[in-house]
Amino acid sequence: MENYLNENFGDVKPKNSSDEALQRWRKLCWIVKNPKRRFRFTANLTKRSEAEAIRRSNQEKFRVAVLVSQAALQFINGLKLSSEYTVPEEVRKAGFEICPDELESIVEGHDVKKLKIHGGTEGLTEKLCTSITSGIGTSEDQLSIRKEIYGINQFTESPSRGFWLFVWEALQDTTLMILAACAFVSLIVGILMEGWPIGAHDGLGIVASILLVVFVTATSDYRQSLQFKDLDAEKKKIVVQVTRDKMRQKISIFDLLPGDIVHLGIGDQVPADGLFLSGFSVLIDESSLTGESEPICVNVEHPFLLSGTKVQDGSCKMLVTTVGMRTQWGKLMATLSEGGDDETPLQVKLNGVATIIGKIGLFFAVITFAVLVQGLATRKLQDGSHWAWTGEELMSVLEYFAVAVTIVVVAVPEGLPLAVTLSLAFAMKKMMNDKALVRNLAACETMGSATTICSDKTGTLTTNHMTVVKACICGKARDVNCSDAARYLASSIPESAVKILLQSIFTNTGGEIVVGKGNKTEILGSPTETALLEFGLSLGGDFQEERQASNVVKVEPFNSTKKRMGVVIELSEGHYRVHCKGASEIVLAACDKYINKDGDVVPLDEASTSHLNNIIEEFASEALRTLCLAYLEVGDEFSLEDPIPSGGYTCIGIVGIKDPVRPGVKESVAICRAAGITVRMVTGDNITTAKAIARECGILTDDGIAIEGPEFREKSEEELLKLIPNLQVMARSSPMDKHTLVRNLRTMFQEVVAVTGDGTNDAPALHEADIGLAMGISGTEVAKESADVIILDDNFSTIVTVAKWGRSVYINIQKFVQFQLTVNVVALIVNFLSACLTGNAPLTAVQLLWVNMIMDTLGALALATEPPQDDLMKRTPVGRKGNFISNVMWRNILGQSLYQLVIIWCLQTKGKTMFGIDSDLTLNTLIFNTFVFCQVFNEISSREMEKIDVFTGILKNYVFVGVLTCTVVFQVIIIELLGTFADTTPLNGNQWFVSIVLGFLGMPVAAALKMIPVGAH
Repeated sequence: MENYLNENFGDVKPKNSSDEALQRWRKLCWIVKNPKRRFRFTANLTKRSEAEAIRRSNQEKFRVAVLVSQAALQFINGLKLSSEYTVPEEVRKAGFEICPDELESIVEGHDVKKLKIHGGTEGLTEKLCTSITSGIGTSEDQLSIRKEIYGINQFTESPSRGFWLFVWEALQDTTLMILAACAFVSLIVGILMEGWPIGAHDGLGIVASILLVVFVTATSDYRQSLQFKDLDAEKKKIVVQVTRDKMRQKISIFDLLPGDIVHLGIGDQVPADGLFLSGFSVLIDESSLTGESEPICVNVEHPFLLSGTKVQDGSCKMLVTTVGMRTQWGKLMATLSEGGDDETPLQVKLNGVATIIGKIGLFFAVITFAVLVQGLATRKLQDGSHWAWTGEELMSVLEYFAVAVTIVVVAVPEGLPLAVTLSLAFAMKKMMNDKALVRNLAACETMGSATTICSDKTGTLTTNHMTVVKACICGKARDVNCSDAARYLASSIPESAVKILLQSIFTNTGGEIVVGKGNKTEILGSPTETALLEFGLSLGGDFQEERQASNVVKVEPFNSTKKRMGVVIELSEGHYRVHCKGASEIVLAACDKYINKDGDVVPLDEASTSHLNNIIEEFASEALRTLCLAYLEVGDEFSLEDPIPSGGYTCIGIVGIKDPVRPGVKESVAICRAAGITVRMVTGDNITTAKAIARECGILTDDGIAIEGPEFREKSEEELLKLIPNLQVMARSSPMDKHTLVRNLRTMFQEVVAVTGDGTNDAPALHEADIGLAMGISGTEVAKESADVIILDDNFSTIVTVAKWGRSVYINIQKFVQFQLTVNVVALIVNFLSACLTGNAPLTAVQLLWVNMIMDTLGALALATEPPQDDLMKRTPVGRKGNFISNVMWRNILGQSLYQLVIIWCLQTKGKTMFGIDSDLTLNTLIFNTFVFCQVFNEISSREMEKIDVFTGILKNYVFVGVLTCTVVFQVIIIELLGTFADTTPLNGNQWFVSIVLGFLGMPVAAALKMIPVGAH
């Protein structure tokens, strides 16, 4: 079976599957009882192709717009332009001078002419009643007027489905429709023959069973939909930085309005359509909107920013002009949201299992019906009454047909693929509470197979709360871990050195010191920037004063490839100075001078270079991140087109930043090792720092290898084959080094790889990995969008929790499949053999519908929602090549099925003599009751596939206990009270005792089966 599934249903990958693969498996599933329900949680390929068409149309439209705007620029420069635009009355009354349609046409059409007519970005700022420095006002009245005129920043979503829609969809089941038709005919014939109400019992029994199945199914599906709705809302939560009422603050992307001043940095998503106001080196990736892979340079001449695009480089302030469904991104997202998520490999495989069993069931159902009708026809031939058919005999034929259809109901395990969705929805909800947000459904199940985790250091293994604790300025290293120590440092070095140090800290930064709510001073920026700015303040510096004393004219932001950032500032005297900071050994290598203890700039000789390198090693060996700060005088000949110089700098000093290891990381790494998961650290830090932290976390062992990115890049394929198995730390790595490592682990070693990332440049590795894990706090929007799971607290221990939940999902679904296939096999064979050998079926349509509900919806609820046990992390991972239906499962299915078949066959052939029963109805009721209790106890046994103890933690799982209780209570009601509808009769105490004991004996049988050794696959 596994080979058949891999061959026909194995094309679908955990992510990035082709449309052809998604289409192929759908065509193979031709036995489907209810397509609306079966394919509800699969991708809508039609909507996806519509979204792709929108992208292509955008690409063409924006390409034309750019060409037109470039041509227009040449004509309109120097011309006096007149406006024919008239402000609508309602817009004027609201206090604005431009309507949303006009704004939309300017930005979306890249209309330079209209922009100039309205006075450029400054003119639009005034017409939108906002200010570049202060932003919009925040009074409720002002905000509500803006919303009324310009709309809100949300796209239209398909309305959520109500409960009755799920009921209607559950009724679309073909087999249930046929049974309903049978019930209708049975009602009419029964009433005509036996009158009301006796003649209606059989028909009403089937109708009641159908309604019960429909309502239980609809309730389960409705609850799932609510869980997915909550998770979808979490996925869309994006926070943006804006200036409102003169204060820099964070707001939800959904609260953004035209007129807002938004601050964008590398990796941010542009939250709405707008115009560039000011900034440096801004490159925008528009591929998500247009499919165009080449980044667009945005500046004062080309100021148009489109919603949904990403900031690939640089930083800027933008004026929001258009929001929500008025943007092309809004229209695209409205279509894409209907496209849905890709189905997961497990869902597809279980659709394959359902198809195989469905074909077998259909064959058995046809044979069963044929045998039953042939038996009746043979009896009539022997009686010589084959031309005269009574109403009772016609009713028997109808009943045989209903039994055959019900066999199909039981045999097509429609619940298998839906159990995956149920289990994933349950796990995703629980993982959300454990600080992990799943963006890609398949990541849940794939994480259970993970064999390797490639983790960042900063913020994942460490706390990301950074402070400068050591500094080497003017050649002397000192502790500066408190304000007094920093002030002492400032007083003990020459004033000129302090001045250049503060200028370097406050001008060469991606952070900012602002006044927030309640006049509190807030430091904004990455943890590294925050630590440096705090150090600058503790030295007695003034951020605003330093920024006003010079003018920043060019910025090269930090990125993982260069491992440094630089700015060019224009001083009040009119000449230029470059400040540079970054990885210590890289920046120090670009220096040829340094500031000595007297504050003089002197050449960097061999002795002083060796001294500074020793300082770097000393700081790094104490697990400190080291940064080198340097500057370069470039006189008054610097051109903005020139790149920032790469050498000739003067070293100002080296700082050591402490970022403590997170509590619990060492224990989490040990758990991973016990679970057969290798943890590797991939960091941009100095190798000495990386090794110190890796040893502290328990990642680097005595036989482990630590290597630097540049050395790793030079290795041949043969060398990598020897190196990678023992590689535990990669320092000074670039994003492409991480990508190469991930690719080789997956292709050379067939590992299932999970990768953490937070920066824009981590996107390729996150995309390449089997599971991409982005950081929720420090991660950029680009990284989050490329990831499958977002770690909301940036904590490595949460990654271990995700792995545990992943294993739990995988094993829970295996338990449910094992349970359902056992019921399938027994129900099929019992009715088939009885029909062939005795001429009647012991399990009626109503009884089979009840059994179907026990094994389908209720079984999935009970087994697919088991919480993870700690011992899950003591097993080896399944890996890439593990069989889903393992030998262990086949052993349990076949052994348990054989026991149940023997018991039921003995009851059917010897039951009357063994228990003194003289009625067929009583015997069939006993068989039905025993069969149900076999499933109840088998459900308990299925909680563990290999362990004999199945009771651990059972009372903590309220869903499981609730399902079992409901099953038993309803079974008692069916036997004792609903006999006329369910074709049962009340049983005496002895018969109940026999049913329960025979069901219970399945548990020792299951325990004995677990002692039979079988290979894993």
